[in-house]
Amino acid sequence: MYDPHNEEVLENICMHLCGCTLDEVAPKQAYRVLATALREGIDRFNQEFREKVAKEGRKQAYYLSMEFLVGTSLYNNLFNCGLLEDAREILKKHNLDLDDVVECEHDAGLGNGGLGRLASCYMDAATTLDYPVTGFSILYEFGIFRQRIIDGWQVEFPDNWLSDGEVWLRKREEDAVEVRFGGEVHEWFDNGIFKVVNSGYDSVLAVPYDLYITGYDTNTVNRLVLWSASKPQSFDMAAFAKGDYESAMYESNKAQIISKVLYPSDDHVAGKKLRLQQQYFFVSASLQSILTEHLRQYKTLDNLPDKVAIHINDTHPALCVPELMRLLMDECGLGWDEAWDLTCRTLSYTNHTVMAEALEHWPCDLFESLLPRLYSIVKEINRRLMEKITVFYPNDPGKWEYMQVISGGEVRMANLCLACCHMTNGVSRPHTDILMKDVFHDYYAMDNSKFTSVTNGIAYRRWLGQANPLLTDYLKELIGDGFMKDANELEKLMKYADDKTVLDRLEEIKLSNKTRLARYIANHNGLIVDPSSMFDVQVKRLHEYKRQLLNALNILKMYNEIKDDPNKDFVPRTFVFAAKASAGYTLAKEIIKLIVCISNFVNSDPEVRDKLKVVFLEDYKVSLAEVIIPAANISEQISNAGKEASGTSNMKLMLNGAVTLGTLDGANVEILEQVGEDNIFLFGMTTEEVDELRKKGYDPRKYLTPELDRALDMLTYGVLGERFDGIMHSLFNETGWADQYMTVADFTSYSEAQKKVSEVFTDRDRFNRMSLVNIANSGFFSSDRSIREYCDRIWGMK
Repeated sequence: MYDPHNEEVLENICMHLCGCTLDEVAPKQAYRVLATALREGIDRFNQEFREKVAKEGRKQAYYLSMEFLVGTSLYNNLFNCGLLEDAREILKKHNLDLDDVVECEHDAGLGNGGLGRLASCYMDAATTLDYPVTGFSILYEFGIFRQRIIDGWQVEFPDNWLSDGEVWLRKREEDAVEVRFGGEVHEWFDNGIFKVVNSGYDSVLAVPYDLYITGYDTNTVNRLVLWSASKPQSFDMAAFAKGDYESAMYESNKAQIISKVLYPSDDHVAGKKLRLQQQYFFVSASLQSILTEHLRQYKTLDNLPDKVAIHINDTHPALCVPELMRLLMDECGLGWDEAWDLTCRTLSYTNHTVMAEALEHWPCDLFESLLPRLYSIVKEINRRLMEKITVFYPNDPGKWEYMQVISGGEVRMANLCLACCHMTNGVSRPHTDILMKDVFHDYYAMDNSKFTSVTNGIAYRRWLGQANPLLTDYLKELIGDGFMKDANELEKLMKYADDKTVLDRLEEIKLSNKTRLARYIANHNGLIVDPSSMFDVQVKRLHEYKRQLLNALNILKMYNEIKDDPNKDFVPRTFVFAAKASAGYTLAKEIIKLIVCISNFVNSDPEVRDKLKVVFLEDYKVSLAEVIIPAANISEQISNAGKEASGTSNMKLMLNGAVTLGTLDGANVEILEQVGEDNIFLFGMTTEEVDELRKKGYDPRKYLTPELDRALDMLTYGVLGERFDGIMHSLFNETGWADQYMTVADFTSYSEAQKKVSEVFTDRDRFNRMSLVNIANSGFFSSDRSIREYCDRIWGMK
């Protein structure tokens, strides 16, 4: 394990960075000193690990993702390196508190939601298990955005995380690569040899920055390589001298904007162009880097698939397919057939959604103008694909159209991956079944050996060991510390399922975590909540299919029940929401506004507020999740069946003893298998029932009840201080898309399930036992298990 940095080293770094001693620094300065010392030590271990991997000739995996939601690094690295107590003691000698120092760090703004957090979990697990895996993404200057709630509405502000996050980064300017956009492509044959030249292009420099990923109790350190865009020597001195300052900076600004913000709004042409630029920028830079490193060591491309596995995480990096072909043919001189064979055997793809609108597609004119050579390659991929498809599915033009890479004036990125990658996986068993039986069925029928399922997993050491130290310490007392290396050892907890002393202690720990969250709510929202009330939590990206609206409408129903009979027994509840909506997603923002209005309305009613509280916590991120998740009693996983591919918040909440209230969707199905029907609250239609209802023709008005009608009236009668006509239109329009995610159809079942939750919660022993069973059976959802499956079944790594 890492040697703790001694005080002399810290003092030297402190003097160098701050010009003073440790006795004189503020917590913010102490953070930079401690982070710098850690990074230098971690850097050495990374160098040693990479040299070892190269010497042994081990196969390496490269994980390309637009998002890596790594959270904060200081506490995580100290925890993994076994240095928490050393750091705490050293700082204490200098009148500094480690908790205050840790609080100074901002979350790294490199992701939005589950996709990015999953990628980070996999990097953590791969490193802990000593697999050589490198992540690739973009060094977003401002990340996704910092969310503020102003007058109930989400407002986006720049998230300048690099102001203190740069301390973790190691710049490698010497390894920068050129990425080209636009221009003209000239293709010809010279003595039977295909030639191509790209001229008149715009050139951008991609500069790599390394963010090191430590593993738990291991000397292995992997890298997350983040690319920053720049334009060297682009300052126009002549224009500046003439006073045309904007023109002087134009070329530089045009390049740098590529790595400014994650997911720029794409509801206009400029936004679409920037997104496509971002995707090609990091794909091209990453592949150039991978091939350079491979050729430096092996001097041949013949063994590329034997030594390199390149993974496409969702469709954002799908340009790996034509770009790897371009590099192998145009830069390395391979013919089409040889390049295609290597590309197919090297690339693999994870699909994260069954929703058609999330399967990316780009207008051909935009694609061709920005990436002319790649468009030429994609056309040839499509031509050859159609030769195979028309043979396999003769006289079936419907299938031909559905399976094409280019169709309807668009390039379809999922089909591009399916046409090439040697393996495609879903992220839960139900999700993979839908891919094989429905969304990608025609591809599956052509070659079912190219499909598999890897259920998502979480970095459980972070979400238990770091986020919930009270529970972790108690588990170590009961079952030993083996679970910190093998999550399956949590099953040993089951022998205490009927031990009242243990159940009571688990409840005490939960209460302590709820008290911590209550303090956070008081400090940030100015609202006092009762830690002894049931904490009902829904924390995830705001999207219609995740159905935060269903939860909100049921809260209004509960409110009305209390108002109708204030003396009726009611189990006190605190509903906790946290979510960000995409900047251009108007309806999602309106749902946030509704939740905030309900919160203000309910919490200000003296007849209700002691029984019902509603909280919306702004700026949801990893560090906030680490406070919320250990405090949850109920985990809301209420998506429309068949829409959630997997989910990971359900796993984190389960691990911390929250009981799931959910539909049979995504990984909820596998949670049910782990804990049994007695330890989960299920409601709603199944995927098959949803599909059948949709086929018959779904009319939400037929499912209205007096209770729901009354709650809906509150959205338009102004009692909440605002009208929510957009939400009402989404539920009851005449376009054929009314209530697309069947909120109304599932409302009664959801409401009944919530009544059962209240009944069970009053039986403390029963509910605490359910909580214990969830903790004990959460080991399956470790990202260690997931990464082993990727290595064994997809990447071919020992």
